[in-house]
Amino acid sequence: MKINEKDVVYVADLAHVELTQEERVHFLRDLNSILDYVDHLSELDTTNVQPMAQMVDRNSAGTVPDASREDIHEGLRKSLPHDVALASAPDSDGTFFRVPKVIER
Repeated sequence: MKINEKDVVYVADLAHVELTQEERVHFLRDLNSILDYVDHLSELDTTNVQPMAQMVDRNSAGTVPDASREDIHEGLRKSLPHDVALASAPDSDGTFFRVPKVIER
């Protein structure tokens, strides 16, 4: 399967992304390169390869090592409370911020 420039323009339009002609050519080349690689991978014999559900090894407890470690970030601080954030909003519905529509078609 090959992607053509019309496909790139269509997807960019769906994503509301404007692409220059140079960017279209770049994306067309890159996307077709990815599809060629996937086609190449599909030719491999995987008869004796066990299916995997995860790409990382699990330890004997069934968890991913270091996945449950405490995050440590310098300057980490608590988020602004929801009610305080909404109190300073120019417009809200009591739960969410209201913002003007920014995409016009």
